[in-house]
Order: sequence, then C-alpha cells, then structure tokens
Amino acid sequence: MAKKGKKKSGPSAQYRWAFTVFLMAVALSAVLSLASESMLSGAGVAAALLMLAVFIGLGILFDIIGVAVTSADAKPFHAMASHKEKGAKQSLMLLRNAERVSSVCNDVVGDICGIVSGATGAVIVTQLQKALNLRSVLISVGVTALISGVTIGGKALGKAVAIKKSTQVVYWAGRFLNLFHW
Repeated sequence: MAKKGKKKSGPSAQYRWAFTVFLMAVALSAVLSLASESMLSGAGVAAALLMLAVFIGLGILFDIIGVAVTSADAKPFHAMASHKEKGAKQSLMLLRNAERVSSVCNDVVGDICGIVSGATGAVIVTQLQKALNLRSVLISVGVTALISGVTIGGKALGKAVAIKKSTQVVYWAGRFLNLFHW
C-alpha cells in the first residue's frame, strides 16, 4: 500500500506528466498563435517586428527562469519565508518543482515562442517582399538568420545571468507569482 501524502512516482506519473505537458503545449500554442495571427493580420512591418521582439523576449525570459530554478539554492528562501517575505513561499514552490518548472519554462514556453517567432518571421518576409516589390530568397534567409541569432544569442547571455543570479531570478519569479497568490 502507498503511504498517505506521498507523491506517486514511476512510469505512470511520468506518462501523466508528459500528457499534462502535451496538453499545456497544445493549449498555449493555440492561444499564442491565435493572438499572433489576429494581431498580425493587416499589421505593418513595424507591428510585426514588435510582436517578434515580444515572442523572442518571452522565450529568453522563460529560459532564464527555467535555468535559474535548476541552479538556485533553497536556503535563502527558507530564511525569507521565516521572515514572511512576499514571494518566498512561491520561490520555494518553484525550487521544489524545479524539474517541472524547467520543463514548462524551457521546453513548453521556449519552444512555442520559437515556433511562433518563426511564423512571425514568415509574415515579416512576406510584408518586406511586398513593400520592396522583390521575390528574393535572400530576404527569407536574412530574416530567419537574424531571428535565430537573436534568439540563440539572447538565450546564451540569459543562461549566464540565470546561473550567476539564480537566487534573484527565482525570487523575482516568486514575487510575480505572489501577485496572483500562487
């Protein structure tokens, strides 16, 4: 018999988590794609670039949180929680669930932002080709290369920040969650 209060682990828990992440990814992807499509329909290049910057920025931010949660130490948060600091309990919750938080932040949100920014890049390419009255593959290659470079470079810088400042990153994520009483 399983002990009361113990979390179930093993293959069934892993399948359940994988299915949960799958559903989360489908739902979040649908919402972000719908938002992107509705905002970009009829929008100009400037609006599309702004949308692209938001998606890349979100991907980098969530990557930073995902890495910070896996590298932060819980000790400072126990001290903060004992002093009833806002966000300390939420930070501890993030750390206790580091594997899942990292999976959601890095894989679910990060990958979806990458996919949606690629789709936004395609819209930008189409708009640039129309505006310049040009059908060159170089526009597509250039936009794709820039999106990849900014995303990968931003995440590389973000990982360094996440590891060096993991306590602060987790604390601010906890403070943000505290606003919603999570």
